[in-house]
Amino acid sequence: MDTDGLTAAGLLIRFVLGGGAVSAAYILSKRIGGRWGGIFAAFPAVYLAAIITVSAGLPSGEGLPLVLEVSKGALIGMLGNIMCAVAASAFIIKYGWQKGLMQALLVWGAFVSVFYLVVNMTGFLGWLG
Repeated sequence: MDTDGLTAAGLLIRFVLGGGAVSAAYILSKRIGGRWGGIFAAFPAVYLAAIITVSAGLPSGEGLPLVLEVSKGALIGMLGNIMCAVAASAFIIKYGWQKGLMQALLVWGAFVSVFYLVVNMTGFLGWLG
């Protein structure tokens, strides 16, 4: 199975890392408390899977430019995750978990969009743009 570079091995890596992080977050939340579960809920499984699958199969050094670009984008997304968690903490209390999570995801989308545009248009954080 290969569709535009997407392989069965790449899908398996994404599945194992993502599913493992979600499972660990759930188990830790139930066994030792929600804060520990939350720490694992923020585990960068998607980022790690992206880096591994982007660079897998390429000769040493050839994947580095793409890995750096993915990492720069991931930084913006991870900063958005912080904003999402802060927003979720407030919105879930105020509106309940369904509406609160939807609003927190909207905050994430707005934040990463604006931050991406600011970085690219102004050269802010030049190494990131």
